Amino acid sequence: MVGLSVGNCGTPPPPPPPPPFFFLFKFAGICYHLCGSVYFRLLAEGVDPNYRHRLGWTPLMVASMNRLHNVTKALLDGGADPNLGDDFSNVYSYSREKGIHSLEVLVIREDEFSNRLNGRANFRGCTPLHYAVLADDLRIVHMLLEAGANPLLTNELGHTPLAYAKKGEMQTLLKEWEGKGFIRMDMSEFQEKHEVAKFIGSPPGYVGHEEGGQLTKQLKQCPNAVVLFDEVDKAHPDVLTIMLQLFDEGRLTDGKGKTIECKDAIFIMTSNVASDEIAHHALQLRQEAQEQNRRRLADNLDDVQSSHKITISKQFKENVIRPILKSHFRRDEFLGRINEIVYFLPFCHSELIQLVSKELNFWAKKAKQRHNITLLWDRPVLDLLASGYNLHYGARSIKHEVERRVVNQLAAAYEQELLPKGCTLRLSVEGHTEDPGAPGLRLEIVGEDSTSQKLDIQPPFNPEETAHFK
Repeated sequence: MVGLSVGNCGTPPPPPPPPPFFFLFKFAGICYHLCGSVYFRLLAEGVDPNYRHRLGWTPLMVASMNRLHNVTKALLDGGADPNLGDDFSNVYSYSREKGIHSLEVLVIREDEFSNRLNGRANFRGCTPLHYAVLADDLRIVHMLLEAGANPLLTNELGHTPLAYAKKGEMQTLLKEWEGKGFIRMDMSEFQEKHEVAKFIGSPPGYVGHEEGGQLTKQLKQCPNAVVLFDEVDKAHPDVLTIMLQLFDEGRLTDGKGKTIECKDAIFIMTSNVASDEIAHHALQLRQEAQEQNRRRLADNLDDVQSSHKITISKQFKENVIRPILKSHFRRDEFLGRINEIVYFLPFCHSELIQLVSKELNFWAKKAKQRHNITLLWDRPVLDLLASGYNLHYGARSIKHEVERRVVNQLAAAYEQELLPKGCTLRLSVEGHTEDPGAPGLRLEIVGEDSTSQKLDIQPPFNPEETAHFK
């Protein structure tokens, strides 16, 4: 007994020191008005600003939710990541996951994060930007966006911060920044040498110097954007020289001499160079694949085309494509900085059927919404419209074919008052489908007893077919 008594009289071990930013989690509402110096000292000592609370959130989330402007700025300056997501879901789910009593989780959430949130709502994946929008603090939202917060990140429910924004200035700001994540440069606007200045900005002493360049100005606002250089083959060679630094070092010097760091940006270029050679080669490969698989898969052409993937050979890339690219761009160092080349091949028949279906569904939805007209069609209609595909014009040719053969008929029938309100129309093929020049499309009104009546549509006025007499 004596031995046990002496042993229990010893000094208990000191409690473990609180984790970094413990005071932030414990006193989120008032701490920064009283202990700001402690907070800034921790940052100065190199404490990790992305330290997570034991329930999953970070200091930047607490500061954003509680409208702590100075603290938010200091955290961002100290390296806090504005795109981290919250690991906390809701009180009851987290209680079951971690084996903690739900009342304890609720008290911790309200005392060490915020008491203004619904305990049953799911917050997993919410970023500091989500919480700043929930707090309706426009100033902090501005700070987070300028620090690189991605407004397109979604939480576990699939919602971006915009989904929680109130109408007005907050929604307008987020919509503007969502668009800044994608930068499209039409390179046909930079065909002349003097137009290079529009790209990075005019040098000092020239007109437009203070305005900055079209690309550099947008990269300053969003250095991790996806940048599309559309039809890069049309740009002046001096623009390609500027891209050498951009693709190699991930930075760009503007006309004012300032360097924009954009190592996290993704650059994509499109070009029509060698498109004819690629198209004809792909068609040849597809025909060979069809012949090889036709016996195995009988006469089901759709399955043949959808089951066999066409791959451009390395020999074709090196012997045909690369010499054409080198002849056009005239420099190996530019081509050497391209990480990957993606080849767009002509559509196969099954893909054309999907394109036609998508286009018909688009117009059927419009007819239903505007005029309460139901539009129906069957598979032969899809095959006929798909036959209008033009290898050189791509998917645009399908869109034009649907407009020419279907939409124009619908418009003519509507103008001639042949369509009763709320009627059902069926598209069908007339003529011999074996002869591609003979078949046409006709419109029929489907009655309540499933009978159909063909519409007698007068052809629209065509000035080219009108004779003029003097």
